Amino acid sequence: MRKSFRIGEISRLYHIGVDSLRYYEELGLIHPARGESGYRMYSVDDIWRLNVIRELRELGFPMERIRQYLDCHTVDTTLELLQEEQAMLRQKLERLLKTQANVSRRMEILRQAQTRPLGQIAVERYPQRRFFSIHEGYSEEHEMDLLIKRLVNMDQEHFYVIGNNQIGTLVSRSTAERTGKLKYEAVFLMDEGGDGILPGGTYLTVSYQGPYEQSALWVHRLLDYARDNGWTPVGDILEILWVDIHTTERVEEHITELQLRVAR
Repeated sequence: MRKSFRIGEISRLYHIGVDSLRYYEELGLIHPARGESGYRMYSVDDIWRLNVIRELRELGFPMERIRQYLDCHTVDTTLELLQEEQAMLRQKLERLLKTQANVSRRMEILRQAQTRPLGQIAVERYPQRRFFSIHEGYSEEHEMDLLIKRLVNMDQEHFYVIGNNQIGTLVSRSTAERTGKLKYEAVFLMDEGGDGILPGGTYLTVSYQGPYEQSALWVHRLLDYARDNGWTPVGDILEILWVDIHTTERVEEHITELQLRVAR
């Protein structure tokens, strides 16, 4: 039985890049000898160390912790390491369960979007809602996408864009009333940890399907409905994205909701 192997053989056997093997050597995790021709030669001792390194790296152990274990490799330190591994697996399981619940919730949101009444103005009551926002105006759709990306980047593990009906934009009501045009002032992401507050109260809402250009039409219909029914508009208008480019490339499948807070 062979007692030593060249770096290329070890690389192919363990599917580890040559650069990684050299890095492990620099860290002192493995100690290949030099053959007569100057080639690195890996011993049985290096091989068991690579087995341990690969297993612990797959579990997410940092290199320094792996070095500590290899430097003091006993039954007691192995039991200690396995306890750490067990704790890491529990954490991973908790994250997976949260992710599973998150995905289920997003699937339900998309199913709800497909059954939303379209083109019908309704009166709804909403509690106070918290949100994160970026108060930068924009005029083009790609600018909105960039701002939304910046919002999601605040917490990439928690925030998401696919199947999320908590993302939207703030539309200036005063500009719409004065000029008849829409002015987008900010993007927001509703989340209970947000530092901004959307007041609770009565809202006029309407959802439509198709391109965003329809928002201008429906904003004015909401304002007209409020006036005709004795409501006073309060604050800016929320444009909430139920289904957008992140979910489907078909513009005809996009679903947008507008919310206008009103008072008597």
